[in-house]
Amino acid sequence: PFVPFIRVPNFDTAVEKAIQYEHGFGHTAIIHSNNLAHITAMGQAMNTTIFVANGASTAALGGGGEGYASYSIATPTGEGITNPLTFSRFRRATIADALRIV
Repeated sequence: PFVPFIRVPNFDTAVEKAIQYEHGFGHTAIIHSNNLAHITAMGQAMNTTIFVANGASTAALGGGGEGYASYSIATPTGEGITNPLTFSRFRRATIADALRIV
């Protein structure tokens, strides 16, 4: 995996580019921002199973963020982000290092 960095004139263009470069795969989107309105807007715009704010993409899989260790349906048990009973995906949003209530 790699992370491309490009300059854009504003936040709206950045979200448009993120949607374009995600190619509709529906996998993972990440944003680093202190602006909760921007985090919310991107989370709503991206149709991904995993959405992480201010953390690594692995934060949503239990690595340094919310939740439990979870992978795709291709695991030995068949349990993870999707499961063989429903073959549906549960969308997860993770915000690392912010909005902590404990």
